[in-house]
Formats: sequence, structure tokens, C-alpha cells
Amino acid sequence: MNNLSLKIQINNNIFVKDPETSTLGRKIIQESIILMDEIGFENFTFKKLGERIGSNESSIYRYFESKHKLLVYLSSWYWSWIEYRMVFETNNIYNAFEKLKKAITIVTEKIEDDSKTKHINEAILNQIIIAEFTKTLLTKEVDEENREGFFLVYKRVINRIITIIEEVNPDYIFAKSLASSIVEGALHQHFLKDHLKTITNCNNDISPTDFYINLVSQTLKS
Repeated sequence: MNNLSLKIQINNNIFVKDPETSTLGRKIIQESIILMDEIGFENFTFKKLGERIGSNESSIYRYFESKHKLLVYLSSWYWSWIEYRMVFETNNIYNAFEKLKKAITIVTEKIEDDSKTKHINEAILNQIIIAEFTKTLLTKEVDEENREGFFLVYKRVINRIITIIEEVNPDYIFAKSLASSIVEGALHQHFLKDHLKTITNCNNDISPTDFYINLVSQTLKS
């Protein structure tokens, strides 16, 4: 499967100690997803998380130096899982446009929980990504963190879509902008659908997936 490992790997610079290596670490990840979804990133603190899991706040700092790094970790895990699905589910699709439609579906559809990952609820994590992912990017430290590879997997997801767009229409000169707009825009459309319904056509009958497949179909016509 190209350069994708079946075991999701996260950049070592994001955490102090790999949470996947201990029961406490996995509990931190599991409960942080639920708590962050319940109260939002701004109100989320390690003290509140510690109270929830019955552990000292200091024990959480042994895994993550800040709640920003924890959010970056959760985002990296999410995009790694999306990339795994994209590679696996497009592997035997040979028609370029059908492959593109499948890739778009994966990055824009409503997410269901994956029972194979016991301590991570992807459906809830998806809600966090929709509401909070831009907070990982819109910081003064974004350039430094980008150099450290914090957003590498997110960019890999986009680059995979760029490659497929170029297969569909090699003459289209905005493949990068289109691919990044699909990935980022889908999160925004889901947010609008749930909270600002009057400024999106997406609703219970029309999904962001429908919109982006239509957009790409019209845009890449040769």
C-alpha cells in the first residue's frame, strides 16, 4: 500500500510519550475525544481530563506538553486513518474519475465509528475535526510546526487527491488548490449544515459529498 503502514504512526515530535504504549495513554486519548466533543477545545483542560479519567493532571503532561499538541495528535491520527482508508479503498479502482469520486467520498462523507479501533470513536473524532481542526493550523507557530512535520499526513491526504485529479485531467492547472479546497471545504460545509443552515445547500438530503463530486465533475470536464 505505497508508503502507508497498517499501524498508524504519529510524528514523535507531537507527544512526550507515545500514548499507544500504555493503558493510561490510550485512556487519555479515548476520554479526551469524548470530553473535547462535549465542552469544546477552548473549555478543555488537562485538569478536567484528569478528573474524568481519575488521574493526576501531571500524568497527562507526561504524554503531551499542551492541549494544542494533544489536538494536533488527534488530528494526525484522524488524517492517518483517512489516508489508510483512501489507499485501501481506491487500490483496485482503475478508472481515474471513479477513483477520484471514491477519494472525495472518503474525505467528505459523514463518518461512522470503526469498530476495529477500540479506544477511538472516529464518529466523535470527526466532529472534533469539523469544529476544531483549523485551530491546529491558525497559530503563530504553524511554520515551525510544519517544518517539524506536524501536518505531514494531512498534506499527504491532499497530495493523494492531487495525483488523482491530475490523472483525470492532466491539463487542469489548479489541481493543488482544488484538492485542498475539497478537504478543507468539506469540513466547513459540515459545520454550516449543522449550525448555519441558511448559507449552504447541504442538508439531510444533499451531502457535502454530493456537492464536491458535482463540483469536480463540472470543473474537470475536458
